[in-house]
Amino acid sequence: MASTPVNLPFGGDFALAQIGQVSLRAVNVARAVRFYHDVLRLPLAFQTETMAFFMAGEVRLLLALPESPEFDHASSVLYFSVPNIRAAYQALAERGVRFPQPPHRVAVLSTGELWMAFFRDSENNLLALMSEQPAP
Repeated sequence: MASTPVNLPFGGDFALAQIGQVSLRAVNVARAVRFYHDVLRLPLAFQTETMAFFMAGEVRLLLALPESPEFDHASSVLYFSVPNIRAAYQALAERGVRFPQPPHRVAVLSTGELWMAFFRDSENNLLALMSEQPAP
């Protein structure tokens, strides 16, 4: 299907550059708040009966009950960047987070290595720790 060109007032070099908010489905908002606030220790901005907003650095994270069936699905993977993946893994494991495997190297980059560790939140959404480490 062909698309119709759109004349944008700010020119043709527009590009997306920053994520402002990410939304994750919650099945139980109170349980999700306990996980993201008490376990992951993200700052809670505010909460209602059907949604909660957290700050993850410059990005706002929305946990919400699905408004309609089209929003009632598991999420994309959220990757939390950490400077020391082993320390972050240990801290979260001590808080009851279950990881199917410990942190592992997923790629060798020109600047070092990319390490990840995956886990699930209280609502069964897949999350990950990620860390870029200098080459050994």
